Amino acid sequence: EVQLVESGGGLVQAGGSLRLSCTASEATFDDVAMGWFRQAPGKEREGVSCITWNGGSTYYADSVKGRFTISRDNAKNTLYLQMNSLKPEDTAMYYCAAVLPLDTRLGYGGGWRNPFDTWGQGTLVTVSS
Repeated sequence: EVQLVESGGGLVQAGGSLRLSCTASEATFDDVAMGWFRQAPGKEREGVSCITWNGGSTYYADSVKGRFTISRDNAKNTLYLQMNSLKPEDTAMYYCAAVLPLDTRLGYGGGWRNPFDTWGQGTLVTVSS
C-alpha cells in the first residue's frame, strides 16, 4: 500500500504564500495522476487541483485558478502545490491522493476523485485576515 505524506502547511497572512508537498512511499507514484483536495471545518472535502502522470496536463478548481500551481517530480516521488495570494477562505486541511476522473467521458476537466477513499494525515493551512 502506497503511503502519502503531506507537509508544508502553516499559518500565513492573507496575500501570503505556502508550498505544500506530498511524498509517496513507492515508485508507482509516477504511473498515476495525482491531486490535491481540501476540507474546511464543517464543509465537504473538495478537489483543488490535479495533474496527469507525466505532468503534461493540470486542472484547477475555479476558486484557485491563477493563484495555485500544481507540479510533480517523479524522480523524487513528490507532488507539490504552490499557493500564492492566499485568502482566508483557503483555510482547510489539505490532502493529496491518486485520482481518477469523476466522469471518464469528461476527463479531469470534469472533476476528479480519490478512488481508494483513503486519506493521509493531511497538512493544515490557516490563512489569517
